[in-house]
Amino acid sequence: MTSVKKITICAVCIALCVVLPPAFHMLALGSVLSPMHIPVLLCGLLCGWPYGLFCGLAGPLAAHLVNGAPVAAKLVSMVPELVVYGLACGLLMKFVRTGNFYADMYCSLIPAMLLGRVVGGIAQALFLMGSGQPYTLAMWATVYLAQAVPGIILHLVLVPALAAALTKAGLIPVRYARNRQEQEASA
Repeated sequence: MTSVKKITICAVCIALCVVLPPAFHMLALGSVLSPMHIPVLLCGLLCGWPYGLFCGLAGPLAAHLVNGAPVAAKLVSMVPELVVYGLACGLLMKFVRTGNFYADMYCSLIPAMLLGRVVGGIAQALFLMGSGQPYTLAMWATVYLAQAVPGIILHLVLVPALAAALTKAGLIPVRYARNRQEQEASA
């Protein structure tokens, strides 16, 4: 994929970080489904770690400047979490080669999501400790795991489906020759 195409996809993903959360929040699903994570994960998977990292940094900051949300206190943990999502997804997708596009995506997505949640929790703990508020492992598990289950499921279903649809549409290069032959046969 050319640099211009990667930059364009990254820019679209950053724009989605700005417009998706308000749409989800209008339906009272924003906090539950974490819509800003979707474009960051997708950008890392499709464009690689530098673009994923940049999207994870610029997306929440742009959303904050345009929408006022996430609020500054939430940015402290959200930016590191999303930066790790984009960075880890891109790095893992670069090195994981199972021979199956979906397996590659899941082998990249799941560890990236876990690592991002750990980093987000650490950032939140440091922020709260700095302000004199307590932060426990139980609080982290509640916020980053238990309450996040619907969003985690959505991300694990939607992100690979979007990547596959973009590949099938010819907007993203086919990862494996076998998949290319199958795609050409179905066209």
